[in-house]
Amino acid sequence: MNPLATVAALLGALVVLVAAVGLMRFDSPYARVHAAGKASPVAFVIVAVGAAADVGWSGALRLVLAAAALILTLPVAVHLLFRAVHASSPEYDPEVDELSR
Repeated sequence: MNPLATVAALLGALVVLVAAVGLMRFDSPYARVHAAGKASPVAFVIVAVGAAADVGWSGALRLVLAAAALILTLPVAVHLLFRAVHASSPEYDPEVDELSR
């Protein structure tokens, strides 16, 4: 295994570990989704860069396409998850609905 791939895999695992600690420590569901939503594409891109050093051009192209798909679709998924949490939150006050604009 290439040393770059090893370092990238360890760094990606560290990013995921920090996100997991954030998921456990944050109180608000909004903060938890934010921690998970920001860390997962960053960790994937870091690991993909390391893996691209080992898999050759065709594998690297597939990793770039997968990273692009993740980066393009994850903000939409996180936004929908935020809206679902906002709508189903027990402390939801219908008088002050800032997402209805």
